[in-house]
Amino acid sequence: MLAPREIDEYLLPSERRVIRVRQHWAVMLKDIVETAVFLVLIVLAQHYLSGGNSVLIDHLAFYLALVALLRLTVKVIEWWVERIVITNKRVMIGQGIIVHNVGMMPLGKVTDLTFRRTLGGRLFNYGTMIVESAGQIQALNKIRFMPRPEEIYEALSELIFGEKGRTRASGMLAKTNWRRR
Repeated sequence: MLAPREIDEYLLPSERRVIRVRQHWAVMLKDIVETAVFLVLIVLAQHYLSGGNSVLIDHLAFYLALVALLRLTVKVIEWWVERIVITNKRVMIGQGIIVHNVGMMPLGKVTDLTFRRTLGGRLFNYGTMIVESAGQIQALNKIRFMPRPEEIYEALSELIFGEKGRTRASGMLAKTNWRRR
């Protein structure tokens, strides 16, 4: 009941899924580092404030650490349920645990497609995809931490600007590495 709907349930009968991925795991690095630093600070504060004999400080440190780990768990679950789907007709992103949001942009409205990679993106194989449409700001104008950006950029470019039915992207659904769950 509270589980988000599978993004494939939003596809039309005439649509064919070409690519389905989630954001690269590197999107979680900031949250992991923040949690680790917070936990280290809690342990240091507990050590210096309690001196080993303050039950109140020990309980406070325990509950603060528990809240930090629960926050990280929620962030990981949010990352896990978020999906980016590219069909032969549109780009969609589904996100959210309790409130499920689906953003969509028809491929026919796309006028420009760009991807950007930082040094970290080159090392870990992710990038930012910028999708622009005719004078409008769409729900999906910037997709950060897109895994395998060159492959997805090429497939999306062929879907948008290539000849219909003659793109190499048409066969990507058959590749098992595009069906990641």
